[in-house]
Amino acid sequence: MSKSLLEQLRAVTVVVADTGDMQAMERFKPQDSTTNPSLITTAAQMPQYQSIVDNVLLDARKELGAEAKDSDVATLAFERLAVEFGKKILAIVPGRVSTEVDARLSYDTEGTIAKAHWIIDQYDKVGISRERVLIKIASTWEGIRAAEVLEKEGIHCNLTLLFGVHQAIACAEAGVTLISPFVGRILDWYKKDTGKDYVGAEDPGVQSVTMIYNYFKKFGYKTQVMGASFRNIGEITELAGCDLLTISPQLLAELDAAQGELPLKLDAAKARSLVIEKITIDKATFDKMHAEDKMASDKLSEGIKGFSAALENLEKLLADRLAQLSESAVAAR
Repeated sequence: MSKSLLEQLRAVTVVVADTGDMQAMERFKPQDSTTNPSLITTAAQMPQYQSIVDNVLLDARKELGAEAKDSDVATLAFERLAVEFGKKILAIVPGRVSTEVDARLSYDTEGTIAKAHWIIDQYDKVGISRERVLIKIASTWEGIRAAEVLEKEGIHCNLTLLFGVHQAIACAEAGVTLISPFVGRILDWYKKDTGKDYVGAEDPGVQSVTMIYNYFKKFGYKTQVMGASFRNIGEITELAGCDLLTISPQLLAELDAAQGELPLKLDAAKARSLVIEKITIDKATFDKMHAEDKMASDKLSEGIKGFSAALENLEKLLADRLAQLSESAVAAR
């Protein structure tokens, strides 16, 4: 019997689950897992994870005391929820989990560093090694500078919301562990901008990741490339051979059900023989390239706003749930 596309992909690429749903992870057995504020907010509303949410809220209430305002309790719980999901995920996956810094700190280098230290400390308190945690940070200039500091401290980073080669090169020069170029969101922008559809190797998101991968391998950067935000399995198969790919449960299921040959598309040995111009990225160059790349500037800004809105929704969700728990406690007296 022939192997599924998913089995063949695993042979050439590290498969990562892009979800907060632990049942999906148990089914597909990925090496690593990534989450983001939208995924955590979605998972927090699933009945099977209500106990995680409630326990985080009750622990926050206990820590702050009965007199603390519900809003303060909800804020503390919100900060801990992603780590709680991360701890549960690490009980399933053998590798690493990416836990995201508050997107509202995306342009705050010092704030990002402080929040990353706090996240690592939360994992450390329960005996989880920092080798199993990637701190997820938006690929702004300020975020990249924060990641550079953290990497020198031995805290590994995953730079997300990455859309342009200038962001990728700046990350590699900063020595970050991993970058997550957003394939599907790049496709979304070009489809909207041109009115055209793109398939296979013509997909601009696929082209972007291919270019970044080849650049990194050509110049010997240690930073790994993890394609993210896929819209269809065609985008995934076009990136077979990429260091890592983080894939939603729906698309993992499609790959698992699909048969056929999966040719290697990205090859580090071939990349080293390519003729590629080397670019050095300082802040002025970064700002200039970012301003000239409308897609990257649009999608970075939109992504930060979207993740920030998801965090605000999660804070409201937790405050509402805390009120319900408080009413239940009063009724039980």
